[in-house]
Amino acid sequence: QVQLVESGGGLVQAGGSLRLSCAASGFTFSTYNMGWFRQAPGREREVVAVINWSGGSTDYANSVRGRFTISRDNAQNMVYLKMNSLKPEDTAVYYCARSRDRLTNVHGAYTYWGQGTQVTVSS
Repeated sequence: QVQLVESGGGLVQAGGSLRLSCAASGFTFSTYNMGWFRQAPGREREVVAVINWSGGSTDYANSVRGRFTISRDNAQNMVYLKMNSLKPEDTAVYYCARSRDRLTNVHGAYTYWGQGTQVTVSS
């Protein structure tokens, strides 16, 4: 079955950096788009960054563009989110997600989720 396991969250001061990792298993990783989403208390889950199956196409939320970088390693079935210049408003639970469909546009549906990892940015 599909499994997505996030790691790398923690507490960091504003301006600092973190790298989140997501280990994927149970499916042919190199044929699915992957994404990072986040949910802050009292708010809806929102997309942070997405990457297509080959790694050749990415997109970001405007709020993180230029600060965050999504990448993937298809040989290791891993997806990463490097977060620089963190702000208190980046505080949230971050989720790794897999697209519903194979070999499709990065803006399609995402239907499998990890358990999440907490990122807290102090001011």
